[in-house]
Amino acid sequence: MQEIKTVGIISKPNIAEAADIVCGLLEWLEAHRVKARYDKQTARYARTSTFYEREDVPEGADLLIVLGGDGTLLSAARVVADRNVPLFAVNLGHLGFLTAIPVEDLYPELERALRGEHRIGRRRMVDCELVREERTIATYSALNDVVITKSELARMIDLDTHVDNHFVAAYKADGLIVSTPTGSTAYSLSAGGPVIFPSVAAFCITPICPHMLTNRPVIVPDTSVIRVLSHSEEGTYLTIDGQVGEPLSKGDHIVCRSSAKTIQLIRPPKMLFFDVLREKLKWGER
Repeated sequence: MQEIKTVGIISKPNIAEAADIVCGLLEWLEAHRVKARYDKQTARYARTSTFYEREDVPEGADLLIVLGGDGTLLSAARVVADRNVPLFAVNLGHLGFLTAIPVEDLYPELERALRGEHRIGRRRMVDCELVREERTIATYSALNDVVITKSELARMIDLDTHVDNHFVAAYKADGLIVSTPTGSTAYSLSAGGPVIFPSVAAFCITPICPHMLTNRPVIVPDTSVIRVLSHSEEGTYLTIDGQVGEPLSKGDHIVCRSSAKTIQLIRPPKMLFFDVLREKLKWGER
């Protein structure tokens, strides 16, 4: 394990207890001779004017601490996607499937990480291309999902979907989700999709409120190339991890394939995948 000499810190805004947590964390890191780089929001909590732009926080860091919920982690994941920096995600949010480290375990888990005893789970991302008139006009990487959905006042949208050039279905629906295993517990789950174990090499294609009740979620290998053609004139939107995206035009193609990028998530040793499901989904225990 690489020795941890510098950490980055990215924080969620508008968390009442975050100021005390950040100040205590910075003092702890200084006492352990670990340098810290942090974003503007973290600097606000620390009441300092020194900060880095969020995209630059992981530069030179051996570990990136994320203080927030899954949304903050998804934003951080896109920042470190091209870097070999593990994510240490502390849950200051609510549900938190990905931010599995509770705040009360912050320092014990950091001690474990400094000793090189931390457990890392690797999560593969999905790459997405937006092709318009046979030209790629945008590319994205997502940890959770690529979503094609209608805007607020739009009617159902029409989407033709192919997997490896094999026609799957012509969906008339409120939208369509292409989810990674990591994202299977997010929007896809709410839309009726299955929970997929993180190490399963697959994508899930989940229609959102389909007109045909026989349109069900489909799991395909992550070696597949998924192509979605939008037939809707207007009111259709592409969203990446629920955070970035852009409007679509009639005839646009959305192409999804497995990414070469992986995210390294530090996982508590006593918090395995099914432990998280039982805790977050309130599944009964015997």
